[in-house]
Amino acid sequence: MSSVGWIGLGAMGSPMASFVAKAGHAVTAFDIDPKKAEALAGDGVKAATTVREAAADADVLVLMVATAAQVESVLYGEGDAAAALKPGSVVLLMATVGPAAVEDWARRLTVTDVQIVDAPVSGGAARAGQGDLLIMVSGSETALAAVQPLLDVMARNAPVVGTEPGEGQKVKLVNQLLCGVHVAVAAEALAYAEALGLDAGDTWEVLRHGAAASFMLDDRGARMIDNPNNDIRSATDIFVKDMGLVTAAAREKSYPTPLASAAEQLFLAGRRAGLGRADDSSLIQILRGTATAST
Repeated sequence: MSSVGWIGLGAMGSPMASFVAKAGHAVTAFDIDPKKAEALAGDGVKAATTVREAAADADVLVLMVATAAQVESVLYGEGDAAAALKPGSVVLLMATVGPAAVEDWARRLTVTDVQIVDAPVSGGAARAGQGDLLIMVSGSETALAAVQPLLDVMARNAPVVGTEPGEGQKVKLVNQLLCGVHVAVAAEALAYAEALGLDAGDTWEVLRHGAAASFMLDDRGARMIDNPNNDIRSATDIFVKDMGLVTAAAREKSYPTPLASAAEQLFLAGRRAGLGRADDSSLIQILRGTATAST
């Protein structure tokens, strides 16, 4: 069994770390909120007081944070994990940060004989809690062998999509292009139904069983129609970040992404209207005209 350092215990990171610990791996975890690591003690997770403590004896250091800036801080900034990692260890990067950043970290980590496996996740908090994630994996054969037992625990499917770090990110950006557009078009369609005088719930129930069906229409559509407790399963800000990564990577290749760009603008409008930390299903408020923009 592996000695695992874990950084990031958010809505997805916590259940993922729990699964890994329950599978028998020695997990030492750090989060900026100490209570999150302490809450997993019953599952066998040891709480670390610093990033370096989590990284120091790890065979694999899992990074389940949100942004490239956070990864940089963990590895080379305030966290300084790169200096604490032992030679021969592997960084398992599970955040969506874009390929260029991952390629840069891979080059820098090589200097200290540390490899990186690029493994962004898809599936959301509910699937994370069931060990049912899709993980898009790229890295060297030796690095992949080191992390495979962890992937087997966390994922329903973890296809190897490339041998170089950054290739997993590229596949994830294609995934996020589709997901972001699907959320946006679900919001537009259901608000359109209401504008036509239809009951959105009844219309959604019909459409979700036909050719227009999609996971996002089914999942986000349900919350667009009825989310009485304002449950936050995936924040609007996540898609602001991810659609920004999609369109930025496309511009580098001079590739037009008209639908992704339109969806990105809707998510930005949601953030500007104060919905950044709300569930991304709240995007329908922009199409309904019920969200009030703030400066």
